[in-house]
Amino acid sequence: MSRIGKLPIEIPAGVTIDIKDNFVTVKGPKGELKQSVNPNIKLEIEGNELKVSRPDDSKESRAQHGLYRALLNNMVVGVSTGFKKEMEIVGVGYRATSNGQVLELNLGYSHVIYMKMPPEVKVEAKSERNKNPLITLESADKQLLGQICAKIRSFRKPEPYKGKGIKFVGEVIRRKSGKTAAAK
Repeated sequence: MSRIGKLPIEIPAGVTIDIKDNFVTVKGPKGELKQSVNPNIKLEIEGNELKVSRPDDSKESRAQHGLYRALLNNMVVGVSTGFKKEMEIVGVGYRATSNGQVLELNLGYSHVIYMKMPPEVKVEAKSERNKNPLITLESADKQLLGQICAKIRSFRKPEPYKGKGIKFVGEVIRRKSGKTAAAK
């Protein structure tokens, strides 16, 4: 048995799960998420738990067992508590501001980068004196949130020599020493 797949998913109060023809809809206080599921994977709701099971021990079934259990668990956690990611911008003159659903980034290029957020994602940019600007992203959809964070990070990845760029809060960037002075 898959160690992840055999764990039941607890359904918190206020969250409803609807299963129709290999299509799962999870509704909660933070929103509604939908996911299609392989027809071989069986889903059963018992009390306040969702159980995921597979028909046999073929390689494909074992792989999908843990995958769909993790996806469904992320959906339940997302609609009940939500997901939050914080990114930090390191560099002199690098700034971020948010106007509604539009994130405006000044990252040392000759132009300003405007990024429109999907309606499922809330964005907030904070700048405090003598601190690096912070971008806070919140959403019920973990996959979408990760994809948007990766896109924002791709505008200016942290570089190893000065550590400038966009990084996650708490992320450690491996630093390299630059050129040493020429020996005379």
